Amino acid sequence: MAFTPPPLNNAGKAAGFKQLDPAKYTSLGDFIDQVNKPDNRDLLVKTYGNQGITGFLKMTGAVKANGTSDQVQYWEESRLHLRQKGEWIDATSFFIDKDANTDGTISGAGEFDNATVVRVNDVILHKGDRYVVTAISTASAGDADVVATVAALGTVTTPSAGDALESAAAAADGAAVIGNLHAQGSDQPSEFIESNVILRTNPYMILKETFKVSGSQATNIGWINVGNGDYRWYVKGEMDTRQRFLDKREMMMLLGKNNSVTVGGKSVQGSEGYFSAIEDRGIVASAGDSDFSTLSDIDAIITELDKQGAAPEYAIYANTATMLALDDMVAEGLSATGATTTGAQAFGAFQNDPQAAVRLGFSSFRRGGYTFHSKSWKLLNDPTLLAGHGFKGVMIPLTTVVDPKSGNRAAALEMNYKAANGYSREMEHWMTGSILGVTNANSDSLQFNYRSECNLVTRAANQHVLLK
Repeated sequence: MAFTPPPLNNAGKAAGFKQLDPAKYTSLGDFIDQVNKPDNRDLLVKTYGNQGITGFLKMTGAVKANGTSDQVQYWEESRLHLRQKGEWIDATSFFIDKDANTDGTISGAGEFDNATVVRVNDVILHKGDRYVVTAISTASAGDADVVATVAALGTVTTPSAGDALESAAAAADGAAVIGNLHAQGSDQPSEFIESNVILRTNPYMILKETFKVSGSQATNIGWINVGNGDYRWYVKGEMDTRQRFLDKREMMMLLGKNNSVTVGGKSVQGSEGYFSAIEDRGIVASAGDSDFSTLSDIDAIITELDKQGAAPEYAIYANTATMLALDDMVAEGLSATGATTTGAQAFGAFQNDPQAAVRLGFSSFRRGGYTFHSKSWKLLNDPTLLAGHGFKGVMIPLTTVVDPKSGNRAAALEMNYKAANGYSREMEHWMTGSILGVTNANSDSLQFNYRSECNLVTRAANQHVLLK
């Protein structure tokens, strides 16, 4: 009988000892290094700290609500007093452009969004001068545009043809209607101004994510403790996928756009985010006004807030560079003028507890009747996310707004999620596969699925400030 015996020397492999020249022998460990257990530290070092960026919306008072349609609609009050836009034709009449005809009279954005606000007998204020409207007539046959004829009320600076009907303090906003004058025995006005509310809508957006692990990888034990004594690396992957999904969902509620695109032949609907809402109808402070190098920067913003009937208490979330500039401004500018960083400040957002603001990482100062609580926003400092994209911070009113239709009070920011009859799409999470106790698919793997249908409603965006 012929047979092949096994190798005599470790299946042809070198022994795990006597691998060094005996002349270099110093310890037993030099000879049996391959059987020694590595001195492993199983702690996973958080090299970049806590990288999750969620929580901003909750900290700023955003509330959660359910939605039962493809979009949310909400109502905002319009201005009580409206200005009249137009352009002087001559010293006693001005033109009000109301249609899209090419008149060559008024140019610029908003040319055709110009209702007739003034009525006969109204008194208007233009660059400090007062005029009484004596007649309103059609500009030309078949044209919706009108011409208002006026009489000077006292001595005025004669306007020139082509001058915009504006005030010196608010160019392009038009002339203010400050009242009216009527003769004795005259009738009541035949026209009146109806109150109005502004209907706004914001569609929902759908976000999805997936993570997958094979059956073999699910049973591998690694060197790193990923939490609670678990050494299975896929657990770390699943946790990171979940956090990335939550981060991306929040960033889409901040940075989303209400536009749709076609992907793979299907329409994909976006939703208006917080920054987009401010850019569209809020206060955008850029260049010098957002540098906070001197008190004039914060004063310019306060002046704009006053125009919008803003709340007396604001939270400033900004990147580190802006926070340092704010600190320097407070230390140098405010203290030099005697303004307060303590004392008669409002802390309503913190149950009137100044120490609560300190515990949450806010520093506060008061200027021009407003209290500002400032805090560094890590999202704007992250070089893999928003850092370097021109966003420096936001200023958020710490208040509620009143719905002009129902009178109900609501938070300025509202996170909405689709839900009905006990089914919620706020944060759906389910697994498909045939391992780890899941038996709803034939694949030798487990897939983790995430889905959310959400949007953010920004009420009274005119009182919010975006720093760019």
